[in-house]
Amino acid sequence: MASTDRLLSIRNHDRDLAGLTYVYPVLSRRAGGVSVGINLNPNNACNWHCVYCQVPNLVRGRAPRIDLVQLEAELAGFLHALVHGDYLQQHVPEGLRSVRDIAFSGNGEPTSAVEFPAAVEVAVRLRERFRLGREVPLRLITNGSLMGQTAVREGVRLLGEAGGEVWFKLDAGTRAGTRRINGVALDPDAVARRLQASAARCTTWVQTCMFRWDGAGPSEDDIRSYLGVLEAAGPDRLAGVLLYGIARPSMQVEAARLSPLSEAELEAIADEIRKKGLTVRVSP
Repeated sequence: MASTDRLLSIRNHDRDLAGLTYVYPVLSRRAGGVSVGINLNPNNACNWHCVYCQVPNLVRGRAPRIDLVQLEAELAGFLHALVHGDYLQQHVPEGLRSVRDIAFSGNGEPTSAVEFPAAVEVAVRLRERFRLGREVPLRLITNGSLMGQTAVREGVRLLGEAGGEVWFKLDAGTRAGTRRINGVALDPDAVARRLQASAARCTTWVQTCMFRWDGAGPSEDDIRSYLGVLEAAGPDRLAGVLLYGIARPSMQVEAARLSPLSEAELEAIADEIRKKGLTVRVSP
């Protein structure tokens, strides 16, 4: 595994810091420590185009075929460096030197990989080998668009059996809103059904990014339609909402049109979500 003299940073999610193809470390502000990322999209391909995405050279598409042998070797080597080596002392700021999760995230939609369920099995097996336990959860960070596929549901079921979590993206509650923010036009009712399918198999959090577009924050109608999707999915089925703002610059052409909301503005939106009976964690 390649070494680096750079400290990990909350604002730097460079997938090349570990010099590996599929495995990379980040300091996750939402997870509260080191997240061991599994990138099933090394080709920078995604079926969405989120305007705030930090992936450079993002293209439309799906994950390539995954070399599961290489994935397992990389993950085993990196976990060994974390658990038995000095990686945390060398590359992580004091106070954040703990492994918080193993997360399927990366440079595109991870569930677009044909091997997604098998990759989950690899992560489950290695977490057990290194005796990290369920206090280091397995997480899937997904746009949820492929949740209707049998293989994806199987992978999510495996995550659920392992005590894992799904972080399911929902940034808007209308077709127009998702087209502008995520580059796709989605039926809100279909999104609610996918959320239900995820929650039926694994603990599911909704992850939502809100920001200013051309200086204007989300309107009352935007918030109302967003809350409508949560209500349709069933607040009692969901673990809660991870509401966050823009902390790192977008690498997309729309970057100049985006600016962050204040912490107070995010908290005001969080209060509206809490009124629906949902737990909300805010990360400005």
